[in-house]
Amino acid sequence: MPLHPLLNPPSIPSDPYPNDPGSNSSDCIFNVMDYGAIGDGSTDDTDAFRKAWKEACGVESGVILAPSGYSFTITSTIFTGPCKPGLVFQVDGCLMPPDGPDSWPEKDSTKQWLVFYRLDGMTLTGEGTIEGNGEKWWDLPCKPHRGPNGSTSKGPCDSPALIRFFMSSNLARKLSISSPKLSPNTDGIHLENTKAVGIYDSSISNGDDCISIGTGCANVNIDGLTCGPSHGISIGSLGVHNSQACVRNITVRNSVIRESDNGLRIKTWQGGAGCVSDINFENIQMENVRNCMIIDQYYCLSKACLNETSAVYVTGVTYRNIKGTYDVRNPPIHFACSDTVACTDILLSEVELLPEEGELMDDPFCWNAYGNQETVTIPPINCLREGQPESQGEVSSVGC
Repeated sequence: MPLHPLLNPPSIPSDPYPNDPGSNSSDCIFNVMDYGAIGDGSTDDTDAFRKAWKEACGVESGVILAPSGYSFTITSTIFTGPCKPGLVFQVDGCLMPPDGPDSWPEKDSTKQWLVFYRLDGMTLTGEGTIEGNGEKWWDLPCKPHRGPNGSTSKGPCDSPALIRFFMSSNLARKLSISSPKLSPNTDGIHLENTKAVGIYDSSISNGDDCISIGTGCANVNIDGLTCGPSHGISIGSLGVHNSQACVRNITVRNSVIRESDNGLRIKTWQGGAGCVSDINFENIQMENVRNCMIIDQYYCLSKACLNETSAVYVTGVTYRNIKGTYDVRNPPIHFACSDTVACTDILLSEVELLPEEGELMDDPFCWNAYGNQETVTIPPINCLREGQPESQGEVSSVGC
């Protein structure tokens, strides 16, 4: 499910540990069953989780435990910190939201399910499942998506975010996220206005981007990701409605992208402003990916988008040791940059992409893209211009 901004976040308390129960508990495991949870998949167990959270948050090395063998239904909830050091949220059972739009509380306009707020160093772990239960949201009349027979239908417009980490850090790793290949608008992880993020040793398969990186993100490190089937790893979309977008210092390395519509993608709308800079893709294995390496500065969800003169400036993008196979329906390399604001300093090294089946496609596409090749690229890419453009359009509006 897509991520949405946290509306009306809780006020910051003056007490640094507002959840401290004022006692020194010798037993640091707080089992939600001890606080009234039923775990039958239909009873609302929200209150039990809130009570267990309050006590676990207030002691050092507290563990809130959702035990195996139970399915817990929870309504939209904000788990608030700060908490004392060493907090663990251990999910060994199954956590479930209300069953679809008709069961979602009308009073909840935030459209998010589990929110973790003002936490540092909490560990989210366990052998269980956090079940999004999103199928009933996917047929709401809003966003077009592709059906199983290739037809276009409508999908979700205001579905809740599954989990949101807000004003928090050092929370989770080794995530496994899964939704059906044709489930619409199901980004695995979305980052926005977020800095110094690490995503490590995780596996994501879904019907949209494995990871999408929005405006305001910097110093993001993605390592050891297995992605697909999906729409790949995307920076953007950026610059919609002539807005300014700034993204810098993003690294994706030691990862696999398989059976995906896109591999490594940067997508921006015409008319935007700002800058995407210092992007590094390194040691990426592609397996039957349709668009392996793509910069699209003409991103549009309809045919009504008009050419505009300003654009988000894309510069300093490195592709190093990108190897594997592509789906021959599209060129594996596609750099479509703005007519007026060229992409610059694109570096290619050890790029070897072969067709999953059929003959080698030898016509990668470039438009107003400048850069260098350290090694010979397979397929050969002769459309990348050397040096720098003579003029760079409306880059004065970058402001990042």
